[in-house]
Amino acid sequence: MTDGLVVTRQGPARSIAVVGSRQTDDVIDWLGVRVAAAKATVSAYAGQRCTEYFTAPETAVLREVLPEFVAEGKYVRSTFAYLGWLCGQAESAAAAEAVAGLELLHAFALIQDDVMDDSATRRGRPTVHVRLANWHTARAATSDRRVSDRFGRSAAVLLGDLCLIWAERMLREADLPAASLDRAWPVYDLMRSELAVGQFSDLLNDLTQEPELATVLDIARRKSGNYTVRRPLELGAALAGCDRRTTRALQRYGSMVGEAYQLRDDHLGVFGEPRMTGKPLGDDLREGKATTLLVVARDLASPGQRAEMADLARRTPAPEDPATDEWVRRWQELIVATGADARIEQLIAERVDAAIELLSRAELPTRPYDALVLLAGRCTNRDH
Repeated sequence: MTDGLVVTRQGPARSIAVVGSRQTDDVIDWLGVRVAAAKATVSAYAGQRCTEYFTAPETAVLREVLPEFVAEGKYVRSTFAYLGWLCGQAESAAAAEAVAGLELLHAFALIQDDVMDDSATRRGRPTVHVRLANWHTARAATSDRRVSDRFGRSAAVLLGDLCLIWAERMLREADLPAASLDRAWPVYDLMRSELAVGQFSDLLNDLTQEPELATVLDIARRKSGNYTVRRPLELGAALAGCDRRTTRALQRYGSMVGEAYQLRDDHLGVFGEPRMTGKPLGDDLREGKATTLLVVARDLASPGQRAEMADLARRTPAPEDPATDEWVRRWQELIVATGADARIEQLIAERVDAAIELLSRAELPTRPYDALVLLAGRCTNRDH
């Protein structure tokens, strides 16, 4: 077992040392079992729905694509939701199944986000709309790639819609008391609504408009941070009937870790290794998105550095252009020179420290407490 964080309840996060720990090993093992179980549950459910609805011969490709897609990923959202449940109730197969449906909601979000961003890869493989476009090209034997691309995007949107519907079914059909579900629906509706509105704001999020960092952080919080950490924790806590004090502690932790998660995601968009992130390097740069990293770099840049950023933006190469690697490398050098790289790391560390310090005062049960401390670090120092 690899080294990990020693979980203690005394002092801020900076006092947590990186050493071998039987306690940490136990948490890692438990999380691994939970993720594997959630993957099996979601894969089985998706397979059942595919068998139920994709009966026509031409839908066979959907029976192949969707189960493969939902079987991948880190299952972060369902994990946080189950930890929220454990803050108020004992382990429960029904609760685990209910929150596993969040991974179908996530599949919906990823599939449609890739369509909107025109992304070619996800998790190191062709995105769903690209796979469907390739299938259409082979099946229709068409030489007009534009026709197949349009088919792929349209089919992916429909497949994403089905994931959204089936995610709700998983929650609704779980064997939980009606009172639990009644408490959870307002949180679930808020999470879905925030996701859609945040995504719309992100479509308008253009670096050339020079938004303030607070504005970009707000968009990131609504589009990704809340949806990844805070709302899943709230959903699990609502299902479990947690008291207000516990729920408030989870909300505050979720907000801080969710922001740190998005800050790391923006950093990986420029500095992450494609073989680890599964996404082409420089996608955010090519799209001209006002990510937290680029806004901080702009704010810290000298006039000369700002001028070079503007010049680089004007000379954006196509992904397949041989000049792309050098173009991205120069962006990286420029961002580091402004101090933005170090500033983002500082912002991440501040939020993680504050979140763990908060947990030390929250009087949570041992299992979710230990796991939340560990995940605060793992989710914000990601290699994916």
